[in-house]
Amino acid sequence: MRYVINTHYHYDHTGGNLSFAQAGATVIGPDNLRARLMTGGTAGNGGSISHEMKPVEPGALPQVSFDHVLTVHVNGEDARAVHYPNAHTDGDAIVFFPHASVVAMGDIYVRYGFPFIDINAGGSVQGMIAACEDVLKIVPADAKIVPGHGELSNVAELRTYVKMLQDTSAAVAGALKSGKTLAQMKSARILGAWSERYSPPKAFVDTDAFTETLYNSLRGHTARHGPVPR
Repeated sequence: MRYVINTHYHYDHTGGNLSFAQAGATVIGPDNLRARLMTGGTAGNGGSISHEMKPVEPGALPQVSFDHVLTVHVNGEDARAVHYPNAHTDGDAIVFFPHASVVAMGDIYVRYGFPFIDINAGGSVQGMIAACEDVLKIVPADAKIVPGHGELSNVAELRTYVKMLQDTSAAVAGALKSGKTLAQMKSARILGAWSERYSPPKAFVDTDAFTETLYNSLRGHTARHGPVPR
């Protein structure tokens, strides 16, 4: 393997960096991703989800980092990595393979149910929606969509996911506008209409946790790491 592109800093997506680097691969990622790997921190949704992220050893850091766009040209394909700020985290990359009509979205798009948005690391539902909408504008209708977790997907399924993010955000925004507290939103189960599909038993992000996520995101509780990305 010659190149590894990290889509975000969480250990389940970067835990192999050291092994890949020791095997001779060049590890690549956004500037903010590299900074978070250096410092560690607490990943979380500003509520019930919280995971400590330890700093990685120097050999596990990306050797190449970028602010906005970086393209790797290999085997006749252009792997175009684009930094999408304040989406799943503040250091996300989506990787486009235009010749193959494939896009790897990292955890901006997942298929296990409601997504985890790392509010503590600069993530936001607004950024998640914007990133997904950008992908839908760019890729052809027959593109293969590779989620961060779950089975291979397609454009139609990504559209359904974006609609869920938009509609659940609108529900929480409406409750905020009417003066509802987070506890009242949970009690009223304002996201109940989406629970059956997106909050299966033992879900990583259940309905209450996703309500917390949207509440914190829409109230502007978005952390930043270093300068505001361009």
